[in-house]
Amino acid sequence: MIIGAALLLLGLALHFAPWLLQWFGRLPGDIRIETARGKLFIPLTSMLLVSLVLTLLVNLFRRWP
Repeated sequence: MIIGAALLLLGLALHFAPWLLQWFGRLPGDIRIETARGKLFIPLTSMLLVSLVLTLLVNLFRRWP
């Protein structure tokens, strides 16, 4: 329930204050290719950052008594 409430608060914050995460998806290492035929976006650095944060959170909750 705590994780659900945190996700709800995060969703509300992003809905009403989208400028909080304007930098996400525009980090160095994120691949963005735009041509006349289409667009390609591969968020390598952003997903590595998400993975690192989630790993740290899971390890913190796992060690919490």
